[in-house]
Amino acid sequence: LPSPIAVLTLSQDQATGKLDLVKYHNVDTSAVDGLWITCGASISPWNTHLSSEEYYPDASFVSTNTQFQAFSQNLYGDVNKANPYHYGHMPEVTVSIDGTGSIKKHYCLGRISHELVQVMPDERTVLMGDDATNGGAFMFIADKPKDLSSGILYAAKWIQKTAEKGGSADLKWIKLGHATSDEVKALADKLTSADILDVQLVDPVNEAYKKIRYGGKDNWVKWTENQKQAQIFLETHRYAASVGASLGFTKWEGTTVNASDKVAYVAMAAIASSMTDGTTDIVVNANKSGAVYALNLKGGQTDSEGNRIDSEWTPVDMAAIPDLVGEDLKTPDALGNLANPDRVANPDNLKYSETLRVLFVGEDSGMHVNNFLWAYQIDSGRLTRLLATPAGAESTGLHAVDDMNGYTYIMSNFQHPGDWELTKDELGQVTGGLHAKVFESLDPLVKKNFKNRFGAAVGYLTARAPGL
Repeated sequence: LPSPIAVLTLSQDQATGKLDLVKYHNVDTSAVDGLWITCGASISPWNTHLSSEEYYPDASFVSTNTQFQAFSQNLYGDVNKANPYHYGHMPEVTVSIDGTGSIKKHYCLGRISHELVQVMPDERTVLMGDDATNGGAFMFIADKPKDLSSGILYAAKWIQKTAEKGGSADLKWIKLGHATSDEVKALADKLTSADILDVQLVDPVNEAYKKIRYGGKDNWVKWTENQKQAQIFLETHRYAASVGASLGFTKWEGTTVNASDKVAYVAMAAIASSMTDGTTDIVVNANKSGAVYALNLKGGQTDSEGNRIDSEWTPVDMAAIPDLVGEDLKTPDALGNLANPDRVANPDNLKYSETLRVLFVGEDSGMHVNNFLWAYQIDSGRLTRLLATPAGAESTGLHAVDDMNGYTYIMSNFQHPGDWELTKDELGQVTGGLHAKVFESLDPLVKKNFKNRFGAAVGYLTARAPGL
């Protein structure tokens, strides 16, 4: 089914800061062809909701994609009607004063595995998460402030400096192209993958095909003549790889910004596969627990062809923060953790508080028995575990509100409790896995308390501003 998206109207108790739900409004997404696998989101500087569509369907192989066919059947009553090029874009929801909302999709920010974009304070520069194997660092610079309907799309070249502890690199930006959302939407409406490119999974031994890495596999791609705009904005991963961008990141998740220091932070859920196997120009030491990276932001930059980049918020380098690099354990601890529970593992959601000068990190871990929400004080380097979710649940829905009517809020949700990671024998008996030591005792409790594992919860921490 299409992913739902809703606007929640809340009331605030001025004496305690307590929030209560007043109204729940489902946003009608039919005008944008429904939404495909929405994930992390952010608030734009102009107070709109910037959502995401990750794990987009590969248009070149959609005929064998049973998940997409089921989506099309449930949405349109026809397994063949949904168009894969309508998904993998960035939705924006505008909230009305009456608690309703309207939605549009921006097609000009690239068709990637969007997650948690961050608009910089200039209200034009957008740094985007790309939750994929062989993902990239993508930046969009809008033509006008507060308007993401047209602009220039860039992809970064990773120029490696170190490989240890998450690695580090300088970043050089490759201009992919300029487009309007309407222009790309019109191409998506009328073109199929056969109009744009041909993809082979076995070497065709033909010089017309270029070898790239895509989704953890070798692809050989031949581009159709006179379809460059469609190639850039509808086949963004493959196009960026073919022009020399570094498409080697693994699960680039949350993205946030420390505006006062001009530093962006990004979560790499795991450092593995395409970041470590030598198949791209990103080759760092493996760490299944992942890391949080810092990117310095500067103006006066030029792209790979020497042209000026019109932004004062361009990432120029990228390095893992030593305090926020996970630590894999050689053997599980007494609870079954595969990573040090006193350090972040598999970071996902990120949000930064300018007032508190704290980076909040939510986990979606296959290494910790319970996922945690952390607070990292960037000046002192102190890392504090704020809460733990039920075993198997992801810490998600993170947001930092510095001051709303005199209260600070850290919004934090969890989803899919009891999503057990287990190995079993042919008789169904548990033989191992992350949750093997806790499954027998916790599974009945999770089922009882969380609607047979289909429950979730929305919550928050609050205190009088300016801090917790």
